Amino acid sequence: MGVNKRSTNFYGIPSRAPCIFKSGPAWHERKGPQAQSYIREARPVHGHPIAGSWLEIGAEIYQSLDARGVKWTSIDPVAFADAGEEKPFCPLLMWIGVKPETLHFEDAVVAADAIKGILTIAGFPDIEVAFRESEVTHSVCGPKLLPVKPFTDPIPEFCKAFTPTLGLSIAPLRMTHYEGTGALYFRLSNDDDRVVLLTAAHVARPPPKYANTGISRNTSSQPREEIVALGNMGYRNATNSMMATIRSLALSVAAWKDSIARLGEFVDGEDAAVTKRRQENEYKTERAMWVVSNLNKLHDEVTKHRTNPEQRIIGRLLHVEPIVVHDGPNGFTRDWAFIEVYRESIDWDTFLGNKVYIGGNLSLGDYGGLMFPQPEDQADYEYPDNGLLQASGVVSDDEIRQPQHLDIHGEKALLVLKNGMATGTTIGRVNGLSSFTRVYTDYGIERTSMETAILPYDNKRGPFSAPGDSGSIILDRAGRIVALLTSGAGTGDETDVTYGTPYWWLEEQIKKIFPGCYLYQVVG
Repeated sequence: MGVNKRSTNFYGIPSRAPCIFKSGPAWHERKGPQAQSYIREARPVHGHPIAGSWLEIGAEIYQSLDARGVKWTSIDPVAFADAGEEKPFCPLLMWIGVKPETLHFEDAVVAADAIKGILTIAGFPDIEVAFRESEVTHSVCGPKLLPVKPFTDPIPEFCKAFTPTLGLSIAPLRMTHYEGTGALYFRLSNDDDRVVLLTAAHVARPPPKYANTGISRNTSSQPREEIVALGNMGYRNATNSMMATIRSLALSVAAWKDSIARLGEFVDGEDAAVTKRRQENEYKTERAMWVVSNLNKLHDEVTKHRTNPEQRIIGRLLHVEPIVVHDGPNGFTRDWAFIEVYRESIDWDTFLGNKVYIGGNLSLGDYGGLMFPQPEDQADYEYPDNGLLQASGVVSDDEIRQPQHLDIHGEKALLVLKNGMATGTTIGRVNGLSSFTRVYTDYGIERTSMETAILPYDNKRGPFSAPGDSGSIILDRAGRIVALLTSGAGTGDETDVTYGTPYWWLEEQIKKIFPGCYLYQVVG
């Protein structure tokens, strides 16, 4: 028994990925000609009995798919719930992505039966299997950077793109259309005052422009491969956002001034409500004109001095690791690079180090209500000063699998956030079971990798990442480092599952090359 591609099993997920086949009984649906489909949410899985043997079972599953010639892209062990419901109705589903238009319904049925057999032998006969169409893709798309002035900046959400604040949007000078995000700042050692920026290797040297050989710049005579702050899309988005806000505020100011004119001049004895309305409109007009003035100044500065990519150069590549999938016994992806930051590109007197901007999409109220939703889990709640979350500490492998936060439904969860070039600040939930991924890359690599998977927070908040977010650092709500964002699975530009390399492991790999390096010291 199963359901075919025309079903609405995954209705509501960000990418609208088609369901090819799902084993087992059909999921509940509303009945009637006018009935609306249930909105589904993928949820993380923690503490399931399969956890202890998942890596071995997962390997058997992908080997079974390979034996049948299935062009799979990801194996995501997730739960599913109806949006807004506390408990998942499906506690664990083998949610398997395949390359679009490569798997017919009949072949999916056969492949699912084989996987059901593997699960039954392992002692989990009730776990069902579903195939969806989905691709795993890498999430990428002069003068000093502006100083950071968190206490006095009237328009921080617009200035942020032109400051060194993390998620810094970056791109190779030679390929400014291929954009990603800077993760964390490091010092190379106590005896070396150079500052470097961590990002993903495929952001620093994108395929197919560069062979997957890696580089290590040891001498000044080697050719420079320079990096800019803001590629084509990042610069365009930043300047367009300013102009759109100026236009919107201009319309609002005209409306408020018209209202003030209709209310007339203040006269003794007038209705208190009229006085209050006039004062409110006058305040809003004054505030908006002040913001417009500052936006015009910023726009003028940016378009005069930062229009050309050569004017936005911030550093050069120091070291790029060759990309390796299924690296070592853990099977993670090795995909990282160091960018040496030019001393003259940053105002070091105002540099704030590894602080991630969480404003913009995430207000003060959102941060508290979404990241600390349960009263009994708010002992450590404190909104980061000026919306800047200090990255410090590392989330261990044990806590990724057995988290201690409580989500909005009161369930144990690891709640995380990131700031990336494409989607800005987003929040999500880390899955306790690793995902298997297979990327058919420009380098010809088709091996399997293990990934830490991040699911959207809920169906209302949108995807956790999009093309352009690769290289972003993923933090928990306290600022502890969880993972380096490397890729995502979905259809088109919409991502249903985001993947990252766990930082506890990545730090070990970085230390093998730069044993003396350490995170840039806490500032302020």
